[in-house]
Amino acid sequence: MEESLKTILENFRTAFRIEGHEIGEYSGLQLAYIGDAAYEMVIRTYVMDQGNMQVEKMHKHTTSLVRAGAQAAMYRAMNEADILTDEETRAYKLGRNSKSYTKAKNATMTDYRTATGFEALMGWLYMAGHYSRMIELIAFGLKAIGELKENE
Repeated sequence: MEESLKTILENFRTAFRIEGHEIGEYSGLQLAYIGDAAYEMVIRTYVMDQGNMQVEKMHKHTTSLVRAGAQAAMYRAMNEADILTDEETRAYKLGRNSKSYTKAKNATMTDYRTATGFEALMGWLYMAGHYSRMIELIAFGLKAIGELKENE
């Protein structure tokens, strides 16, 4: 699976004539931007695999997992368990410390900034091609917030 995701990204860049950038060239908000989408795709896939349900129910379930409060809780659990590498922590801090011009709609500013850092971490993992690690951290976070049972 790891190779297929890398191949898809390479094919995408070739088809649209996009030059790849070094991961360090992206700002924290750029990483959060792509990380938001990458994380949501993983969560939507997870929700789809929960069995047959109405699209509205899938949307509500997904929304509960991609909101800032859930992302912040997942990051806090990762931080408390001390499972992030130094590079991953730097990516998180790059997003968390970014000057955002949007306001938190349904979250505290602390949760919003923590979630932005979490999304930047997801974006960094995605853009660096560390898909297995991204999935591993998301699974850890889902377990930490009680969404995913230990044996799943």
